[in-house]
Amino acid sequence: MMSAMLVTGNNPPVTTVPNADECRDYNVVRKVIELITYNWRDQPQLDELALAVNLSPTQLQKTFTRWAGLSPKGFLQAVTLDHAKRLLAEDMPLLDASFELGLSGPGRLHDLFITHEAMSPGVYKARGEGLEIFYGFHQSPFGLALIMATTRGMAGLAFCDAGGEQAALTDMSSRWPKARYVKNPELTAPYAARSFDPQNWRPDQPMRVVLIGTDFQIRVWEGLLKIPVGSATTYSELANQVGKPNAPRAVGAAVGRNPVSFVVPCHRVMGKSGALTGYHWGLTRKRAMLGWEAGITG
Repeated sequence: MMSAMLVTGNNPPVTTVPNADECRDYNVVRKVIELITYNWRDQPQLDELALAVNLSPTQLQKTFTRWAGLSPKGFLQAVTLDHAKRLLAEDMPLLDASFELGLSGPGRLHDLFITHEAMSPGVYKARGEGLEIFYGFHQSPFGLALIMATTRGMAGLAFCDAGGEQAALTDMSSRWPKARYVKNPELTAPYAARSFDPQNWRPDQPMRVVLIGTDFQIRVWEGLLKIPVGSATTYSELANQVGKPNAPRAVGAAVGRNPVSFVVPCHRVMGKSGALTGYHWGLTRKRAMLGWEAGITG
């Protein structure tokens, strides 16, 4: 951050020396990061931080955001959220965790999780406890499909290439780490047959899907189910559809946490410019899915 080095061919390295303003700004940002890191329990406000570095709140907001890519408040929330996850993983009650984090109560902790995780702290804390989830690997048009199901219906669908089975299973099971997982490909095989054979897509006989998530996440995932085969939408349009026009990032986070890929078609969501953007199971696979569906509808 303090300097940049460029090496070309056999020429000696050229170092750019930061000017006085850059040095001053860096020192301000460094000090604020230290203040937040060591005093996060006090939940320091922008005015307090600005006073500590002899800047106005507006100056600090602009300087910190330019250097760090997020505001001082955003950095404080990220630090607090990391500590919140640690405390909840240690089974600390929500009320105790709220006060330990320097928050006024569980309501503030709830808001923190909803803003950054699109889930409530209660759901995050439960994390699948009491669930029995069956799983199996099956061939699909898009590589190996890891299918997860409860006795009530399909609960998860992920993808991997040969050799990546354990990584896919670890990734999916981390979503509900307190659930009990049982390998049972015989139970999950019918879901594979229904998912990837268009002849089995019967509106009069819908496949039972169990969506395990928060109310907000499920609302987003239900929005995904309304995107027709061969069509696409944007994160902004989806945010409008689920009644959260000012929260496209939270909607995007919920799309990214969709546990039932392809069947709940998160691959049909694009960036505002029409770019494919990221996909948890790889952009190549996303392109393949869209092309496969275009062939069906064409």
